[in-house]
Amino acid sequence: MVSKISEGIEISVETFYQPDYSNPMSAEFMFAYRISIENHNNFPVQLQRRHWHIFDSNGQYREVEGEGVVGVQPTLNPGERYQYVSGCNLRTEMGKMYGTYSMLNLSNKRAFDVNIPAFEMIVPFKHN
Repeated sequence: MVSKISEGIEISVETFYQPDYSNPMSAEFMFAYRISIENHNNFPVQLQRRHWHIFDSNGQYREVEGEGVVGVQPTLNPGERYQYVSGCNLRTEMGKMYGTYSMLNLSNKRAFDVNIPAFEMIVPFKHN
């Protein structure tokens, strides 16, 4: 698990290889990731947008951006945590992701970005 605090928001990421949804013979590797977002500020925030940078080990790069996460734009009061699970498909056994969440301070309506720490996605048999 990797964690990072940025702008008073703690982001923690845990990854899982999904062998039942992968097909190594066709270069299809599916990973799930669980993200926890915790508000350490003294004001409520709302996650507005996400922006991902995704790399695999053959140098392929792609960006994904859009509104919210898994179909919602969660609001977090001070001390609250929001958790979700999503997925990423790669064409190689290894890759990494990092990105940003665009957040809104609901007290003063100021927008700010929170850094999502880089995390690796590695097929377990590649750890040896």
